[in-house]
Amino acid sequence: MLERFHQRAPIYDRENRFFDEDFEELRASGYLNIAVPEDLGGQGFTLAQVAEQQHRLAYYAPATALAVNMHIYWTGVAADLRRMGDSSLEWILRESAAGEVFAAGHGESGNDLPVLLSTSQAVKADGGYRITGHKMFGSLTPVWTRFGVHAMDTSDPTAPKIVHAFIPRGTPGYTVKQTWDTLGMRATRSDDTILDNIFVPDQYIARILPPGALDPFIGALFANALLNFGAIYNAIAERARDLAITAAHKKTSLGLTRSMAYHPEIQHLFADMQMEMESTHPHIAQIADDWSNGVDHGPAWPMKIVAAKYHCVESAKRVVDLAMTASGGAGMFKTNELERLYRDVRAGGFHPANTTLTYEIVGKTTLGIGLDEQPRWG
Repeated sequence: MLERFHQRAPIYDRENRFFDEDFEELRASGYLNIAVPEDLGGQGFTLAQVAEQQHRLAYYAPATALAVNMHIYWTGVAADLRRMGDSSLEWILRESAAGEVFAAGHGESGNDLPVLLSTSQAVKADGGYRITGHKMFGSLTPVWTRFGVHAMDTSDPTAPKIVHAFIPRGTPGYTVKQTWDTLGMRATRSDDTILDNIFVPDQYIARILPPGALDPFIGALFANALLNFGAIYNAIAERARDLAITAAHKKTSLGLTRSMAYHPEIQHLFADMQMEMESTHPHIAQIADDWSNGVDHGPAWPMKIVAAKYHCVESAKRVVDLAMTASGGAGMFKTNELERLYRDVRAGGFHPANTTLTYEIVGKTTLGIGLDEQPRWG
């Protein structure tokens, strides 16, 4: 399967189309349910185990791994809450096992605190909520059957609330805008979705929380999303390094009797790559393992999650840049896999926690300033 995914990845990128064949193979194999508990029909993988599999998949097909993560992290959230004794989202696990596909609608223009705040509007209605808003980066657009969104209920200006909900496909009131023509990660088909007074029944309301609240639902959401993202971008770095190693051993020079692998400055580039990677994989693996084993980091958990993801993404961007330099220009050609990885890795900076939000969370935690003291959160 991985080799087939690898062969199709450049085709999806070149044609800017969804990874239909990969998705159907993953669905048929049961991969979409790796985080669903065994007694509900899944594999029962912990976050640490899922992250390793996502890393493995991303090494061969980064966009496939990134897009499918939008489904897997919702099942991971529900599974983690169930382990904590909260079965309120067990229906997600049962629906996933039955074949429903979940996606994330958290991206919004003008909102630098996705999930915690929202530019979308939620209005209470009989039996549910009506939601209006413009969602961006909606990976899995062609196949989702449950679209996870959040919106703000400001009916009481003194006590606004963030409503987390899931919209079943086919619900009247949403429109998909095919905006996804991007630099990289093109196969994810992360189009915009416009919500126009769309009704979501109470059964699909997952949580109603104060703005900025960091309860177990939010914690599990950030852990499952960001730590898997970190694993994916770490895999891109590994792939780029390995491609560059192969190229260095094949490349010749008039100034050397052996390959460019024996050039001191090429060795210097690879030393920089490897020193970056010596810390990233252990970092993301340790934090995912701590989460899976219930290690009590207390109020430091948000900091640890965003720092690990940030570390992996920024390191991956540097490694891919160094691999491109080592390629000596060969990596610039569209037929070279490194050219695609160079573009794909840039998407890591647009996910939550590779912005000023990372510095805010890490800085406040380090200084002992509570995140709930942030004025714009309340």
